[in-house]
Amino acid sequence: MNSETLSAPMPRTLVIASRESRLAMWQAEHVQAALHKLYPACDVKIVGMTTRGDQILDRTLSKVGGKGLFVKELEQALDDGRADLAVHSLKDVPMELPERFTLAAIMEREDPRDAFVSSDYASLAALPAGSVVGTSSLRRESMIRARYPHLDVKPLRGNLDTRLAKLDRGDYAAIILAAAGLKRLGLGARIRALIEPEDSLPAAGQGALGIEIRAGRPELAAWLAPLHDDATAKAVEAERMVSRALGGSCTVPLAAYARWRDGKLALRSTIATPDASRVLAAQEATPAATVGDALALGRRVADDLIAQGALDIVRALAEAAQAADGPNTAPGKSGGAASDSTGAGEGPASGR
Repeated sequence: MNSETLSAPMPRTLVIASRESRLAMWQAEHVQAALHKLYPACDVKIVGMTTRGDQILDRTLSKVGGKGLFVKELEQALDDGRADLAVHSLKDVPMELPERFTLAAIMEREDPRDAFVSSDYASLAALPAGSVVGTSSLRRESMIRARYPHLDVKPLRGNLDTRLAKLDRGDYAAIILAAAGLKRLGLGARIRALIEPEDSLPAAGQGALGIEIRAGRPELAAWLAPLHDDATAKAVEAERMVSRALGGSCTVPLAAYARWRDGKLALRSTIATPDASRVLAAQEATPAATVGDALALGRRVADDLIAQGALDIVRALAEAAQAADGPNTAPGKSGGAASDSTGAGEGPASGR
């Protein structure tokens, strides 16, 4: 959070739209507390709602329209004036927002890594052949298949508590979730091992929170400005540019992760087939003095992947998804969210 001086009059009331999952509400309450600290006299309220992404749990997100399902109802609340701002796990936010909306602030990032969660085993490497591992993310599925082909990867949907309950009753030997969601809910003790980016590259925006508002509200943008973290914003904008350039969606195992090293923003990205029979990788670093520099970095890394044949993978997966699922699938749209199927714990704030 920065400490810039605000010129806009202090708000009297602000309403936050949030999904009703436990993690989503934690995220909204986190922003609520930050705003209360900035504006003690302001009445900051939270309006909870259930999205289509929360309601459809019997199919993977790639088959029902992608992660945009987790933000549309919240955007409707912004549109009709029921809310002033919506808090999202940035992994759930489409790469291209409708023109009438904008991301007013990107908050300081939590741990972006994936987490290995198991009641009986210490790591993926310790799992016996045939062990069932749960994940709803094609990115994670591809990583597991590439490094541990002897394991059985199965779909895992639901909010964070539902996923942990499925593990605890023995449906899975282990599950892979986002570390950020577990830590935010005080469940860090459930993490048996953190998976380093070298072994499982995070999804674009993983661990970061974004605050969305209607465009054309400069006073609201000014009130939210102190919540914005410039270093995180540059990193995730570079990551999201890779996904945007490649048309990343829930049908594509795409990862992009940027971190600051020695004054430079270092961005790595991979794209793969779900069975990991083909994996492409690219990386580059730049000082990134501006968001424009970060976006240019993301574009260069994307171009490197495209030169290696990334768009062939995107097209093949889009065609396969359409053939298998018909018009309900949302393959390879540039407006889709990145290749994990749910956000900051993350999916629908579910702890993925």
